[in-house]
Amino acid sequence: MAKKKEDVQDEFDLIDGAEPRVYEFGFHLDPELPQEEVKKAYQDIREQIAGVGTVIAEGEPVKIPLAYTISRMDTTGRRDFNSAFFSWIAYEADGPGHEKVATMAREDSRIVRSLDIRTTVDEAKHSAEMQEIFAQMATAPAEGDEHAEAPEAVEPAAEVVEEEVAAPVVPAAEEAA
Repeated sequence: MAKKKEDVQDEFDLIDGAEPRVYEFGFHLDPELPQEEVKKAYQDIREQIAGVGTVIAEGEPVKIPLAYTISRMDTTGRRDFNSAFFSWIAYEADGPGHEKVATMAREDSRIVRSLDIRTTVDEAKHSAEMQEIFAQMATAPAEGDEHAEAPEAVEPAAEVVEEEVAAPVVPAAEEAA
């Protein structure tokens, strides 16, 4: 089967890394770092990424419980992580710039685990919007809280009119069968 011209061009772009691509770099920072060090680590990583490309969107570090324990060998022995500071940065870079980010992630001992995937500008901006929505939901007062403010009025949705559908008429001869 013949490949489309665009598919062939994409393969060449991936080989030589000439075309800038959009990536999302998600990472977990060591949960035992002090809050100031977490901010400093995040800023260092962001600056290194900005040095090789353009930052499109980002998510500040937030301490989260991990779904499973991550074990890592350290100079002092094995360390198990059940929580971490999660953060992400969406950026645009060419092939060599992307490789520098991957190398930086492998060499930074403050990063417990990372993932660097290819994405689009729209998906990166959507991730930033969703993070903002979730942050607002997390800080919203719980239902039944006496100190809660009244929610803003929401316009009612358009009324849905349902039509009654008559059941099909089945001749008596077919019902007996």
